[in-house]
Amino acid sequence: MKLLNEILGTKYPIIQGGMANIATGEFAAACSNAGALGLIGAGGMRDGDTLRENIRRCKALTDQPFGVNIMLMHPLADEFAKIVVEEGVQVVTTGAGNPGKYIQMWKEAGIKVIPVVAAAVLAKHLEPLGVDAIIAEGTESGGHVGEMTTMALVPQVVDAVNVPVIAAGGIADGRQLAAAFALGACGAQVGTCLLVSEECPIHENYKAALLKAKDSDTIVTGRSVGAPVRVLKNRMSREYVRQENAGADKMELEKYTLGSLRRAVFEGDTTTGSLMAGQVAGMLHEVRPVADILADLWNSGRQRIAALSTEC
Repeated sequence: MKLLNEILGTKYPIIQGGMANIATGEFAAACSNAGALGLIGAGGMRDGDTLRENIRRCKALTDQPFGVNIMLMHPLADEFAKIVVEEGVQVVTTGAGNPGKYIQMWKEAGIKVIPVVAAAVLAKHLEPLGVDAIIAEGTESGGHVGEMTTMALVPQVVDAVNVPVIAAGGIADGRQLAAAFALGACGAQVGTCLLVSEECPIHENYKAALLKAKDSDTIVTGRSVGAPVRVLKNRMSREYVRQENAGADKMELEKYTLGSLRRAVFEGDTTTGSLMAGQVAGMLHEVRPVADILADLWNSGRQRIAALSTEC
């Protein structure tokens, strides 16, 4: 099996998650320069010019491979899909839907297409369309989540398709990276552990909340209305879940989340902001350069694999 770095031309078999409002051109470039595949997150962008500017900034800051993540439910997804072709982006990852209608255009432009899935059935449907790999993301991850855990999802996706599979959700240290390889993945996508990097552009209050978090300090909001999102527990998320349990509909619940991620990321609002984070938040203990985080993740993963081969 080829490792992800051999497929993407990166130093490590690791992708930086394309987190909306967080994964800027600068941050993607920093992650690419540190050995991962940096991703620009188009999810929080309000127009095509913003995406174009971020791609160009990333190109100016790195000569390493990078990509763009497109949330397919975004109202500008059609425009974003064309911009990545026009700007010569090498890799596109997608979330929240089926990228089928764009795949031919992207493949003709030489773009590697890697959708994120939360179930094996979608992976099976996407493989014949010509995708290059699949990211199987478990419910441990931060932000928009599915139902299945990474441990259960990854091997089932590996068995369902013949393209490379990348594990995501609940990966923050070498033990978890080694587990991803054991499940049949060729690499990993990580997000939460990179939020506490020096280069990550989120507000210092957001980083402080992550460093304070314990193992059970995340909660999933929105399951009842088909929009599950994992965030840190705070006043907003607790009130949201209270209203959800009382039977509030999607429109009523939206008043809690409208603009809440931007408030957290840019204003440092840890009370009513949406502090998206995965279940590994309790494993984060210090702010470090992204290069150190990625090197530790890769090196400790290799050491764990080597230790297991002698221990077992």
